[in-house]
Amino acid sequence: MVHQFVRQFGQKLIRKLPLEPIEESKRPVAHLNTLNLVIWGVGGMLMAVMYIVTGGLAKYVAGPAIIISLLVAALYSMLSGLYYAEFGAWVPRSGSAYLYSYVTMGQLYAFIAGWNSILPVVTATAISARASSYILDNLIGNHISQALQETFSLHLPYSLATYADFFALGLVLLMTGIVALGAHESILVIRISQVINLLVLIFIIVTGFVKGDLHNWKLTEQDYKLNTSGSRDIYGLGGLGPLGSGGFAPFGFEGILQGTATCFYYFLGVDGFATKGVEAINPHRSIPWSIMITIFICFLAYSNVSAALTLIVPYYQIQPHDLLPQSVLHSWWLPARYFVTIGTLCDLISRLHGAVFRMPLLIYTMAQDGLLFRVLTRIHVRTGTRIVAIMSAGNLAGVMALLFKYTDLLELVAVGTLLIYSLVAFSILVLRYQPDQKLSKNENTEEGLEMPGPDEHPLDSEPEARHSNIQRVLNHLKSLWFPISTIPTRKSGQIVYGCASLLVLLMIILSLILVQWSSQGFSGDSKYTPVAVLLLLLIIGVMVIIWRQPQNPIPLYFKVPALPLLPLVSIFVNIYLMMQITSGTWAIFGIWNVVGFLIYFGYGIRHSLEENDEH
Repeated sequence: MVHQFVRQFGQKLIRKLPLEPIEESKRPVAHLNTLNLVIWGVGGMLMAVMYIVTGGLAKYVAGPAIIISLLVAALYSMLSGLYYAEFGAWVPRSGSAYLYSYVTMGQLYAFIAGWNSILPVVTATAISARASSYILDNLIGNHISQALQETFSLHLPYSLATYADFFALGLVLLMTGIVALGAHESILVIRISQVINLLVLIFIIVTGFVKGDLHNWKLTEQDYKLNTSGSRDIYGLGGLGPLGSGGFAPFGFEGILQGTATCFYYFLGVDGFATKGVEAINPHRSIPWSIMITIFICFLAYSNVSAALTLIVPYYQIQPHDLLPQSVLHSWWLPARYFVTIGTLCDLISRLHGAVFRMPLLIYTMAQDGLLFRVLTRIHVRTGTRIVAIMSAGNLAGVMALLFKYTDLLELVAVGTLLIYSLVAFSILVLRYQPDQKLSKNENTEEGLEMPGPDEHPLDSEPEARHSNIQRVLNHLKSLWFPISTIPTRKSGQIVYGCASLLVLLMIILSLILVQWSSQGFSGDSKYTPVAVLLLLLIIGVMVIIWRQPQNPIPLYFKVPALPLLPLVSIFVNIYLMMQITSGTWAIFGIWNVVGFLIYFGYGIRHSLEENDEH
């Protein structure tokens, strides 16, 4: 009785969502080439908020070495984009990591992916609102922050802001109301804001390289003392940031890593390329190339802005909320301040509206599938909008913009994004070694390939009575290194799934050890050395077992190369970067997931559409 209950419960967790067949009249027409995809990607990824993010990271986290952080984040965002491209090839639908996971990996995996995909989207909306508040406040002489600081100062734990930003809350609620009333994104407004953002970007880069001084990448403690004396603070820059060790990388390797984790925020939207696979003219080439070109262009833009800001003024003097350093304004064209600030503010407000518009989509989809509360699927009779999903997402983003510090919001986006990237890489690793799966209600992915199950193989059909326990164990061990088939079977798929899960656990342990070891300067006589070497040998051994298993020969328009090495490297780097996130952010992230699991096990597992279909 108990065994049957556990078995049924486990089957619910791995239940997959079959795809509904698409009518020929509703199939999207392939019309996007590589250039179209790059223009679309750059327009969505190149954010005006980068000026504020760059200033904060350079001043407090990485110094001028923020450029290296951006490079590492860009490279691993490229890799994650390639995994999304193959994920989209497995599931010929426009969708998200949630849909792809539900179709290929199962319900619980899909819920984790979907629930943690909601967090970066909502948090990014709060960041846009908070950034808009900072910029407008700076434009009018910081009167808003001073008034809020005096009236609504929060004497709460360090993970919350020093004051409640009601102006940012008001911006989110205003945009939420506009979207709830049925307003759509204006293509003209989006294009205008993108052009303004591009002009502002070019202006700042040119200004930085004309007015910059390479000495600001070689600062010493003596320079810092001269500035702290007050005699050099002639531009009204306010308090200085920490010096660190000075030079190009003042906060060392740890600062670069922490900056890298946060810099993944710069490349949000890479998952959107997977949804364009069905619209691409030549997807096996245009999707991966457009991902790499888009991220490369955005990296060039972000790194040049970072270089410009850190060359114009010492990193510890940067004011994150002031888009153009006061030193430039006093020696150059004064109206430049208003051009940069107003242009950036226009782009931010446009993007805030777009973020609020797209924010409820995943919530609505998960509620439709029964994994979130059905009330979230209510449609307003008059406006036709997803009113409950819009208001729920908007209120959540508003509360986050009201209470959380800007840096904590950035780290929340980073940890959520890195987790999703890891889940997608894990999915591709596992899927490639599975037998063909029935993704559609009416057809298999590749009907011509009938994969034999483990029960059809002679080794498995022999009666168990003829084999001793030792012989069965030897056969299992032999199949790890010498698979019984050249195409995936259920047994080989299970081996890969188990080995990949074990590898993730080993990588988590290794990352924790490396973080502790790095705090000791990676000393050679450390007690962590033998443990790290043993874990590394175990990881290599398990990886070889996966490599020995047969891969699915199903033709896809794009496949990630160098399996299983590339996904495993990505997962390890993602985990290690997640370890750089502060404990306060991990606490918030943990609370978010506890709430999610309570919703899933208390409601979603019993109300999912697949559960209802079975009854």
